[in-house]
Amino acid sequence: MTANNDQGRSEDFKRATANALRAMAQTPDVEVAYQPGPSGLAGKRARLPAPSRALAPPEMAKLRGAADSLALRLRYHDNAIHAARNPASKEAREAYDALEQARVEVFGSEHMAGVAANLRGKLNEECENEGLGRMTLREQLPLASALALLARERMDPASLPEPAQKILALWRGTLGDDAEAALDELAATRASQAHYTKAARKLLAAVHLAEAEAEATEEDESENAEDSGEQTSQQDNSQDSDAQSQEEAMLAAQPEMTEGEAADQDTGEDSDAEDSAADAEDAPAGPQQHRPPAHGDDSAAYRAFTRTHDEEIKAEDLCDPDELTRLRQQLDQQLQHLHAVVAKLANRLQRRLQAQQTRAWEFDLEEGMLDAARLSRIIVDPLLALTYKRERDTEFRDTVVTLLIDNSGSMRGRPITVAAMCGDILARTLERCAVKVEILGFTTRAWKGGQSREQWVAAGKPPNPGRLNDLRHIIYKSADTPWRRARKNLGLMLREGLLKENIDGEALVWAYRRLLARPEHRRILMVISDGAPVDDSTLSVNSGNYLERHLRDVIRDIETRELVELIAIGIGHDVTRYYRRAVTIVDAEELGGTMMRKLTELFDEDEAEAWSRFAGRSAAMIA
Repeated sequence: MTANNDQGRSEDFKRATANALRAMAQTPDVEVAYQPGPSGLAGKRARLPAPSRALAPPEMAKLRGAADSLALRLRYHDNAIHAARNPASKEAREAYDALEQARVEVFGSEHMAGVAANLRGKLNEECENEGLGRMTLREQLPLASALALLARERMDPASLPEPAQKILALWRGTLGDDAEAALDELAATRASQAHYTKAARKLLAAVHLAEAEAEATEEDESENAEDSGEQTSQQDNSQDSDAQSQEEAMLAAQPEMTEGEAADQDTGEDSDAEDSAADAEDAPAGPQQHRPPAHGDDSAAYRAFTRTHDEEIKAEDLCDPDELTRLRQQLDQQLQHLHAVVAKLANRLQRRLQAQQTRAWEFDLEEGMLDAARLSRIIVDPLLALTYKRERDTEFRDTVVTLLIDNSGSMRGRPITVAAMCGDILARTLERCAVKVEILGFTTRAWKGGQSREQWVAAGKPPNPGRLNDLRHIIYKSADTPWRRARKNLGLMLREGLLKENIDGEALVWAYRRLLARPEHRRILMVISDGAPVDDSTLSVNSGNYLERHLRDVIRDIETRELVELIAIGIGHDVTRYYRRAVTIVDAEELGGTMMRKLTELFDEDEAEAWSRFAGRSAAMIA
């Protein structure tokens, strides 16, 4: 009876919370779902943490705070206005989003004391979980979090939680007069999102997260868009034009490197001419020898300051077997509800693939399996030899799929959990269809540079050092490893402290080279990412688009060579501006269905045409 009472009480609380969310958001058609993991919002679908049956008071307060936060965002946030001034770099976008969340919570709760109390409790718990009360150095608090807290304090001093007071005192008055003026403007314009976003861009420019020129351009575009009602389309056209102009200017300004210049850059990923020649001597003829070429002059060409500390490692070598087992169990528990949905989509993909694997036979052979339909021939003429058959090799089976997963810190939580489970189900499904699957991850070994940066500092900080962080490329499942032996490895993605920064270009080259070494004729590379490449250590001493430019060069070269079919899925980030074949999803919950749908589209292509296309390209490369 007690269990039944607890269950009924929990259900009543969930219904009341959902109804309060809809009423506060003034959107009665919001779908509210209670699921394990953090809260989130995708369109008109709100996700809240699933409460326990006991429903302790702290748990109720936490759930109310999460629901109030989502309700206020639904009511006071306009996606079109927000997107019109969304900055380009990942760190700037994080700060921009945090500033907007601060606005909707502070402004939305001004006249609702209960909601304000719920949000203060939510923010207080977040600050405690992130360890703000234990921070003693200004640099320990990320800039995006500091800006959001400073903006909250300027808009409503009472909203600032106690754990944040000490560390925020180290930030006050350190950003400069322009930043202080922008914070004042944020507080004054919090009732208008359009004016607030202008002030937010001024603040980002004052702390050097966004260019002042870009800010002015985006302000003009936003004003015109608000007057004409075409804000989103104008922003998209502006981004496409800027990207095209930047790419044309880059190509025009970057001549081919000489052999001498390439030899001097023996640490560069794409300018390593000596290593390429050495590999060519030992490697078999064919597409395995080819790699993305170098672009740019001596100062602009992509390179790494040192590769001594880079790491390519198997997942099982990063932690002990007991921890891998525990992490795998944690992964299974968090995604019990998602497993059934994705598994259903995977079974649909499997049926589609197996239907394409029609059996074909060659008859009238001198050896092979005895053809029962021709037994009468043997009786009539025992010396007749052409009575055997052999099954033809199915071209469809000669395919390998690599799943390259962004293991950056911004993937922490729901995105990386869903990516791990989808990779697990994808590998299992395609293995049943005799399609090889490889699952790889990429991150760095340290935040803001590791031993590479220390070595650069010890060398006197020479200019234009190139990439200044230690890469960590993780092999969760190799193509030849059975799924049952690698399934535990995917739980490693949930390990605390694993996810750091992301250098996408070099990871893409790494996965691409592994695919070229495979014997299969058809090679598919699927990239899952949630943003542009970011490494603070590298970008602080190189140009602001250093990593992004290299990523574009690598993608362009892979897509031009057409030895690998490249497809990308962006989680909350528009990857279509990088990849020719890409799709963007708003919520991580959509990842499983999107992966299966895109693979189905690839495998629905005429396999004979795909076979001849890739075989022809390989022959052309050899010739």
